Amino acid sequence: MSEAEKGYETIEVRQLEQGRVLALALAQPKANILSMAMMEELLRALDAHAHERALRLVVLSGQGSHFSFGASVPEHRAAEAPRMLATFHALARRIGSYPVPVAAAVEGKCLGGAFELVLASHFVFARADAVFACPEVKLGVFPPVLAALGQLRLGPLGEQLLIAGNELSAERGHAVGFVTSLVPAGASAVDAVLAWYRLNLAPLSAFALREATAAARQGSGVTAALGAPLAAAEQRYLERIVTSADGNEGIQAFLERRPPQWVDG
Repeated sequence: MSEAEKGYETIEVRQLEQGRVLALALAQPKANILSMAMMEELLRALDAHAHERALRLVVLSGQGSHFSFGASVPEHRAAEAPRMLATFHALARRIGSYPVPVAAAVEGKCLGGAFELVLASHFVFARADAVFACPEVKLGVFPPVLAALGQLRLGPLGEQLLIAGNELSAERGHAVGFVTSLVPAGASAVDAVLAWYRLNLAPLSAFALREATAAARQGSGVTAALGAPLAAAEQRYLERIVTSADGNEGIQAFLERRPPQWVDG
């Protein structure tokens, strides 16, 4: 594979550090919206490199000033929601169970589905001014991956973020152990990940690293949480939210740039 891979329209795929690091960048700035097309390309890139024996790390980042504003709101509408959720949850599971660690390099805003993908990652390097949030409840819906992983990865804070849709600063995320390392304002989060990789992972056996990664995910409960609990949250979303008046109103109001008119059902 060449260092700068071709054949992708919404992401940039590069192999760094003599092919031992796979760098995936969301390449639709400024918002880097996680459309189904982008999710499918991320899945394809991850699958293409999963069995490379020398691979030690995946770095996930966003081009421009922001990591991502999250999944496409139009694709949350009733007609598209089942396929969108199936694709997105396949991607979250792939990241959560990837054979080598996935490090998210976060700058600017990391919202909605993007925050959920970062929750599924193994390490999080965030610039000090980065902001995380899942504001879906403000649109009359809820984020299933956050429902499955939030309390496991963030403790009681996960439930608060899910129910109220509030923001989480990078500094608070670091304080609760979610953010692995804070990157100084103005510095590159990707460069910080690569510096950490050279110190911590580059000297290791790729075989041992894969075994440790799998064991860690099984022991932490992340693998289990992305199984039945995520499936149950997805089912609730499809059966309750997609068919609800407020779920459809919240999405439509966002698209029409007006306040929602809730009927509480």
